[in-house]
Amino acid sequence: MEIKHHALAGVIEFTPRVFGDARGAFFESFSEKIMREAGADVPWVQDNQSRSMRGVLRGLHFQCPPHAQAKLVRVAQGRALDVVVDIRRNSPTYGQHVAVELDATRFNMLYVPTGFAHGFAALEDDTLFLYKCSNYYQPSAEGGLYWNDPQLGIDWGLTDPIISPKDQVLPQLAEFDSPF
Repeated sequence: MEIKHHALAGVIEFTPRVFGDARGAFFESFSEKIMREAGADVPWVQDNQSRSMRGVLRGLHFQCPPHAQAKLVRVAQGRALDVVVDIRRNSPTYGQHVAVELDATRFNMLYVPTGFAHGFAALEDDTLFLYKCSNYYQPSAEGGLYWNDPQLGIDWGLTDPIISPKDQVLPQLAEFDSPF
């Protein structure tokens, strides 16, 4: 498995070795040993899946402590622009982001540690997005940042994204008090 550490400390991209032939393809989608050795040593307790049409933008979300979640995310069908924003208040990269295209052809995955807001934009119809989470979802611990905050400067690659009403009213970084 290829391992790439991104500019934001703790964010790791994994690209598996794919074995393909006329029948299709096979790859190892999770290895606790490889994740631990790369620095993503967390217990996984919940898997989630979403399906989105092209142009849907979900995020930027996180869970507040003590219900904070690390995530291992990948696309099983389609393509998505995955974005993580550092919201660790004492981090030298606070407010900075990394964007990685995840797709079902490369089978690449992104590890998002706690202390990061996370979101993605579906780049194809019927994009299936898989989340492996280190903590159970707790509605009272939900948090987020406004997806189009000019201070974050995220280029989502979409001209008119489809956003949930809840995501349209999240705070901008300047008015945000990070719980991390």
